[in-house]
Amino acid sequence: MSPLARFPKLSSDHYQRILREPAGRVRCVIDTDTRNEIDDQYALAWAFLSPDKLEIEGLYAAPYSFQERVKEQREAERIRQRGATSAADAALLARHIALLRRLDEAGIDVNDDQQLDPQGTVLVSPGQGMELSYQEILKVCDKLDLDFADRVFRGSDRYLASRDQPVESEAVEHLIGTAKTATVDDPLQVVAIGAATNLAAALLLAPEIIETVVVSWTAGYPTTVMDVVQPSFNMEQDVLASQLLFDSGVPLVYLPGFHVGAQLSLSLPEVESWVKGKGEIGDYLHWLYINSPHLRRHGIFDHFARSWIMWDLINFAWLINPAWVPTFLTDAPYLSADCRWYRQGPPRHLMREALDINRDAIYRDFFLKLAALS
Repeated sequence: MSPLARFPKLSSDHYQRILREPAGRVRCVIDTDTRNEIDDQYALAWAFLSPDKLEIEGLYAAPYSFQERVKEQREAERIRQRGATSAADAALLARHIALLRRLDEAGIDVNDDQQLDPQGTVLVSPGQGMELSYQEILKVCDKLDLDFADRVFRGSDRYLASRDQPVESEAVEHLIGTAKTATVDDPLQVVAIGAATNLAAALLLAPEIIETVVVSWTAGYPTTVMDVVQPSFNMEQDVLASQLLFDSGVPLVYLPGFHVGAQLSLSLPEVESWVKGKGEIGDYLHWLYINSPHLRRHGIFDHFARSWIMWDLINFAWLINPAWVPTFLTDAPYLSADCRWYRQGPPRHLMREALDINRDAIYRDFFLKLAALS
């Protein structure tokens, strides 16, 4: 039997009920690749500072790795050196030429691991990324003076290789067990701010949990943007897992990064004014901002007239106040192996999709909660 055939077929009424806008305090678990960047730490801090809205029952470390993306950038550099010999070469070079030029200006060799990743957190394997994320989750909890270690779980140490071989882990076991205590009228909100590997494993091992969970996931372009390859890290790392979110029928709130979550840019002057000095966590978030491992990888060495996008705040904004993230119900698209949306045949099951975001309201709430710590 095909793995997809094992998933229950939910009615339109079921989707309408379970995908309603969240209200009051909701049960949630958070699946996060916390060490891959700095936005996860900001998002986790805001989540923990919102106990009136979020009952956090577990945190799961997701795998991450930039190895494939850097490999592609290095291939683009080889094409630049020898010249493009095909349309595919030209397209690859076009995607990365701006980055390569910034690295040139900064005197960084894209082929030098030490120059690109002196902190040792970028060019890691998926399993190493998961472990780094697990430790980083614990660090965020410590900075918030929270005793949460017994609810932090390691996830998959590798990406999904086949729908017939889901990777079991502590995170997956906890997710399945927690989902089985939820109902359609009191669903478990699964906040996914990384690759969907852990979620895919749980869905494949226990397909019935789609009846009682709602997954919110942030990734690439709106599903109306067809025939465009999406530069989405969350999506491209584990394409099989990403596809499963749309094929399994799990109730899904899709939060496009481009150009919805992309509005969540944050500048250093804002961080210095409203984050730094707001307890240990505020000082840590400020340190992360000025010491992000990705600044060097992008050839950036100053913050003048720059900002950084805190993408992952969008998931929590949706749960804390859905009015800040306007959404609509639509049919689930298909996701191709090269990360393009397409629709064919009759409409599929319902999902919810974000179309805008109230950036200022989100940051006002976050900064006010941080201020209470000072």
